[in-house]
Amino acid sequence: MNLSGLKVMVIDDSNTIRRSAEIFLGQAGCEVILAEDGFDALAKIADHKPDVIFVDIMMPRLDGYQTCSLIKKNAKLAATPVIMLSSKDGLFDRARGRMAGSDEYLTKPFTKDSLLKTVAHHTAGRS
Repeated sequence: MNLSGLKVMVIDDSNTIRRSAEIFLGQAGCEVILAEDGFDALAKIADHKPDVIFVDIMMPRLDGYQTCSLIKKNAKLAATPVIMLSSKDGLFDRARGRMAGSDEYLTKPFTKDSLLKTVAHHTAGRS
């Protein structure tokens, strides 16, 4: 799967998750922007303008729901797909993610295939 030229942001307080995502996405040709938490991400989003944003739900300071909500409330970023990452695959978490404006929900640990398919799905039709 060739996703070259796409900018993908991964926001997760787990170094392992960030590293895995960076490797998988990098191999597919994506430019990867990493952030450790919501505050770190919000500072970088404006500069990098990612095509897709993955955000972990459980993070210190600013959790994934709050981060997603802030991204979606920004008129310039509202159309950017935000995919929630969580180690819990619960209906409540999915519903809460939708309420915060997330476009999809991916359970950790994700596979390379599921990560790339999610990016491809949310960027289809973009030039």
